[in-house]
Amino acid sequence: MNFASRIAALTIAALLVGWSLPASAQTVPPASNLPPPQRTPGPDYYGPDELVSSGQRFFGNVSRGLASVIERAVSQWGLPNGYVLGDEGSGAFVAGLRYGEGMLYTKNAGDLRVYWQGPSVGFDLGGDGARTMTLVYNLPATNAIYQRFVGIDGSAYIVGGFGMTALTANGIVLVPIRSGIGLRLGANVGYLKYTSSATWNPF
Repeated sequence: MNFASRIAALTIAALLVGWSLPASAQTVPPASNLPPPQRTPGPDYYGPDELVSSGQRFFGNVSRGLASVIERAVSQWGLPNGYVLGDEGSGAFVAGLRYGEGMLYTKNAGDLRVYWQGPSVGFDLGGDGARTMTLVYNLPATNAIYQRFVGIDGSAYIVGGFGMTALTANGIVLVPIRSGIGLRLGANVGYLKYTSSATWNPF
């Protein structure tokens, strides 16, 4: 089934998930376990200007909101050593589901096709699709992204039509930046599982 069909089926699938989300979806490791942020530009890291330029080409517009969100992410987590550009869809009826696919880009470790899926919890209803730019921090190798990332509490930020949250696992931090998300950002807290192939299983 193609990605567009997956988006259309999300709201129905969310009804089946209901309140059956596992407790691990709400377990967040302490921020003290994260490595110190990288602040010095270099051959392995993307600077703010590179990120804004790539994001503007991907989202198809020049947005002050995008620059502000990236600036906020860099000030909080430093410079990423990778980023993911892709499309995702989400649907919810109290509990929700999110699916996406895209490409991980790095400066010296190659590029990698990735898929992500996961449940969310929140008083939310409906479905949407969005383009997503995910900043990737402290990635030791490209295939290290293939694991489950849980949300960092209090990381939500919205400005100018763009919003971001943050997720972490084993010292790696992912910061998804989405366009046109409205109120869904604050309603969705859960985890995302990154895989090497598409799957319907969000757990």
